[in-house]
Parts: sequence; C-alpha cells; structure tokens
Amino acid sequence: MKQETIESERCMIMEKKYKILITGACGVTSRSVVRSLNRSAYFKDQCEFIGTDVCYNLYGIYEGLYSRVYQVPAYHAPNYREAIQEIIDAHDIEYAIIIPEPEALYWSKNPFPVKFFRIPPKFGRAVLSKLHLYELLQGTGLTPDFQLVNKKEILESANSVKLSYPMWIRDYSEGTTSGMGSFAPDNYEELKAWLCINKKVDTFMLSEFLPGRNLACFLMYDNGKLLKYGVAQRIDYLMAKVAVSGITGNTSRGKLLNDENVFDVARNAVEYVASTTGETMNGLVVVDLKENADGKPMVTEINLRHVAFTSTFANAGFNFSEYQMLLLSGQKDLIPDELTMQFPENNIMLRDVDGLPIYLSDFEGIPYSVMG
Repeated sequence: MKQETIESERCMIMEKKYKILITGACGVTSRSVVRSLNRSAYFKDQCEFIGTDVCYNLYGIYEGLYSRVYQVPAYHAPNYREAIQEIIDAHDIEYAIIIPEPEALYWSKNPFPVKFFRIPPKFGRAVLSKLHLYELLQGTGLTPDFQLVNKKEILESANSVKLSYPMWIRDYSEGTTSGMGSFAPDNYEELKAWLCINKKVDTFMLSEFLPGRNLACFLMYDNGKLLKYGVAQRIDYLMAKVAVSGITGNTSRGKLLNDENVFDVARNAVEYVASTTGETMNGLVVVDLKENADGKPMVTEINLRHVAFTSTFANAGFNFSEYQMLLLSGQKDLIPDELTMQFPENNIMLRDVDGLPIYLSDFEGIPYSVMG
C-alpha cells in the first residue's frame, strides 16, 4: 500500500471514536492492553475504554485508564449476562477485549452483540485446564510427563509417585494463574507436607521438572491464518520470595526473543489442539513454555488471552493490541505483513511494583558502579 493511502486511512481512523469494553479491567493484563492501544498511531486518543471487573483490585479503578469501571458479577453468576448487556447498551459499545480466561470461554460460547476475538469454544474448553491440555497433547512430545495424584494414595505409599524428583505439583483447576498452588518438592517428605498443607484439595497434578528458560509465545489468528507471533522470556518475578514456587506470574525482568524454535513448538501445539477439536483457529492466545534439561521447549499452558508482556511488545514497536483492533474494525489492510519483528539482542523489560514497565532496546547493565 502506498504511503499516501496509509496516511489517508489513518486520518479517517482518527476521526472516529472507538468505544471498547475491557473485561477484567482492574488486572495487570487488561491495563497493559489499554496502555498498548494508547501507544497506537491509529487508536491513541481515539478510544473510550469502559471497564468491567469484580473489582478485587481497587487500584485499577482509580489509575485513570478508563472513563468508567463497573463492578459486575462473576461470569458464572445468574445476572452476569444482564449486567454486561446493560453496560453495552448504555454506552453503545461496539468492541470488546475479553481478558479473564473463564470469561473468554463464556463469551465464546455465548457471544454478545459486539465485535471481539472469539476463541473457538471447543478449543477454549480443551486448554482451560492444564490437565485437559496435557491429556490432549500426551504422546506428541510437546508437553512434559505428568501424573494425576490422589492425596490419600500418595500419603499411604511413596510408590504411587511415578515421576522422579524434583517435580512440580500444582492445583490444575480451570483458570488458575500466577503459579497458584505450585510447588517443586525435592523428595517424598516434601511432597507429603505440601499435600497436608493444601487440605481442601484432594487431587493434584504432578509433572516433570523443567529447569530451563521460562517462555511465552503470542499467536494471533484470523479465521485459520496466522497473522502475528512474538516470543518473550520471563527471567525474574515480582515478589518471588512470597510464593513457594518462586513464580508469581508478574515478571520483573524479561526480554523479547528472536526464537523460531519456540514459535514452532507453540504453533504446533495450538494447531494440533484445533485440529482435534475440528475448529478453525481464531483469536489471540499465549502459549507458556519451559525448557527441559536438554533445552527443548515444552508447552506448560495455553492462555486464552493477552498476558502482561503485551505492553512490552507495544513499547518495542510490535503492538498486538493495535493489530487486534485493526482486525476487529475491518481495517486488516493496515496491519503490516511480517509475522514478527526482529528484536535487538540486548533488549530488556524491567518492572517494579510501583512503576510502569520499562523497555530498553540496548541494555548494557548498571551504568555507574563503585565497588569497594
């Protein structure tokens, strides 16, 4: 497309006001999406963001990213649908970006009359739980070895554990995030202790311990066609010491990668699941991976949504939120053709509790240091 045509269409876009519903509005990821759109040459200052949330995190209400945030019932509440429809009607909302995964699955099965990335419903159902995902991918070599355990059997006999130590034990409930219920016991005694501490859970999933890099791969599809991908590495976590697993889900240090091998594994997993459910892949998902002892990326999770790295990609000039809105608003021709972007080798993302993420394209370490 000629440059003057692009500029003309950009001016037309900027004349329109986009009313966008953001669910899970108070969460870190939802706010990263909004910040990314506020960086977009097409959508900056052109969007009115209306948020909905159960509002456990009050900070997200008062940060100033939304024109209004509504407290709404959880997606499974009897009055959820009525509440969301009332908000859509009151604000003439045309677009929606759905963040909490169980809510994304609900919308997939029960769509509202707005434009949004609709994940294939059977696909969403298949990947929402780690256990279901691992069972589906079993035998493909894409996921680590795993075992479902019953608390009573484990406490009665060490022989009921088939995997070697160390291993991961975790709650595999649908929609769990941020390392919830996770622990890496080094021996049977530590495993038993973890089972006893978690008194309300009767079954857990054990899985192979993966010592390598912690990775994420964004994949954006439009009716079966892959439009964009991006790979990132999580290196350190905010408040890691408060979580037994050392993983809080909120990255404090990371980087964007040029790694086709990670992309290939993630894409194979997503398209394998879609083929088994018999659906055409659509929407944006983020595949979590971790490398085994041989450096092979293994799929650990498929998220039905953006993750917080969204804003770091946008800061680097690769804006998934912008591409999503261009697609939803019927302006696909403005999306660049390249599948991904080549990121500088020494880039880094830094994040702290009280500050916005910082992206540095050429990180050289601490600029000034005096050592005794």
